[in-house]
Amino acid sequence: MFFQKDAETMSRQQIEEIQLKRLKALVDYCYNNVPFYHDRLDKAGITGDKIKSLDDIKYIPYTTKDDIRDNYPFGLFGQPLKKIVRIHASSGTTGKPTVVGYTRNDLEIWSDCMARLCTAAGATDEDIVQISFGYGLFTGALGLHYGLEKIGATVVPTSSGNTEKQIMLMQDFQTTALVGTPSYAQLIGETAREMGVIDKINLKLGLFGSEGCTEEMRTQVEKTLGLFATDNYGMSELMGPGVSGECRERCGMHINEDHFLAEVINSETGEVLPKGSQGELVITTLTKEGIPMLRYRTKDITKIDYEPCKCGRTFARMAKIMGRTDDMLKIRGVNVFPSQIESVLMKFDQIAPHYQLVITRENFADRLEVKVELADSSLLERYSALESLRSSIHHDLKTVLGIDTKVSLVEHKSLERFQGKAKRIVDLRKK
Repeated sequence: MFFQKDAETMSRQQIEEIQLKRLKALVDYCYNNVPFYHDRLDKAGITGDKIKSLDDIKYIPYTTKDDIRDNYPFGLFGQPLKKIVRIHASSGTTGKPTVVGYTRNDLEIWSDCMARLCTAAGATDEDIVQISFGYGLFTGALGLHYGLEKIGATVVPTSSGNTEKQIMLMQDFQTTALVGTPSYAQLIGETAREMGVIDKINLKLGLFGSEGCTEEMRTQVEKTLGLFATDNYGMSELMGPGVSGECRERCGMHINEDHFLAEVINSETGEVLPKGSQGELVITTLTKEGIPMLRYRTKDITKIDYEPCKCGRTFARMAKIMGRTDDMLKIRGVNVFPSQIESVLMKFDQIAPHYQLVITRENFADRLEVKVELADSSLLERYSALESLRSSIHHDLKTVLGIDTKVSLVEHKSLERFQGKAKRIVDLRKK
């Protein structure tokens, strides 16, 4: 099914013609409405009429999260506040939050983009959808909320937390789809099993996002809740969720290319990489008015496939995020991504899908400890079986990562659960 079939099935030539037209208009819009971009574009000698092809985007300077923070709160807005109808912001846990604004047209486009992706994932007007993202300044909940309402689904805005009540409502309302983080979905499933009501849950579809999720972790969540899980991608700086999302084929996340122009670059040199290469994702928001973004560096690592999908959609598909340049762990000179570790751990049936990575420094050398939660604490009473499992995990991690790690098997339910984005890395090196 399609929400806007004419747009979602355009030819590559049509897509690129629209992108070029909108890129030229966006450059002029930023030049005329955002002083920050006016100065940047002036120094680069770039105006809309100098953009002759999509390749010319390489002459436009990159935008970073620091640029948004340096212009806190409204310095990058492209419209006066009287035309901004909503403001969202990041948590700001590491400094000033990144603040973003939306015009009425921005909100309309946002809901259209989400409606496309929800439909591609299999949501319909017959679904009852429980949204367990936290509402508020976070963009995730409201982005999916309005997209799902636009396709006619019944939305239950439970927000995050109060897990037992979430489960009660799932039973009473016969909820068919769940929106949330994969880790919280797993917690809901585990809690429902402990309550003895897992068989009374009628979920068929999971629309997950906000945190990385390997294929192995997704399989665990699907097994726990008995649903079909899809991933979607976005961030508040670009719009929120709705930049891209999976269809039923699950062979990459379709980018809404008429609204977002994607590039992949070498994160160290800034060089634009050839199509199909793996690198850092850079996004230009082609239609945003409230806070337009020219070549925003997401720090997310992926690659893009431009071939049409079996589902009939022709928008390019980005691979699941393989890691972030700022989440990459440097352990004794080796680059380690948490997703690599998760993929190894999820292959073992004896462990639960909960883990923690603890980094310390001893005698001027970094050490990585992987704390893994057992699926059944009774294994703690069987020393030989425990040691065999620990040895197997240690071997597989060393094979994949190329470094030695300490593996600690901990009691079931001893690691922290998260209702929002999971925080799995504890870096104690500075302490």
